[in-house]
Amino acid sequence: MNLAEIIDSRAVLPQVKAQSKKQLLQELSQALAGVVAVDHRIIFETLLTREKLGSTGLGQGIAIPHGRLPNITRVYGLFAKLATPIAYDSVDGEPVDLVFVLL
Repeated sequence: MNLAEIIDSRAVLPQVKAQSKKQLLQELSQALAGVVAVDHRIIFETLLTREKLGSTGLGQGIAIPHGRLPNITRVYGLFAKLATPIAYDSVDGEPVDLVFVLL
């Protein structure tokens, strides 16, 4: 699978401004809703539910929030670079500024 098949050009966000993990996930859910054609609230709840199982902050400033949506039949991705790193409960305790979402 080619990366271009997963990430639409509308799903590359170079300067996301968020103050918290929750706000970030809301922003990213809204951006993905237009690409995936799923209500942003469903995407947000899916990502938030996954985060409650354990942080998707891998360390070294990288997070990969992800989740399954029953109504989509392919993988969708979004890449975001944050304007300012935020606390994300990463395994190394460092803030996150690069986020790759997978649905």
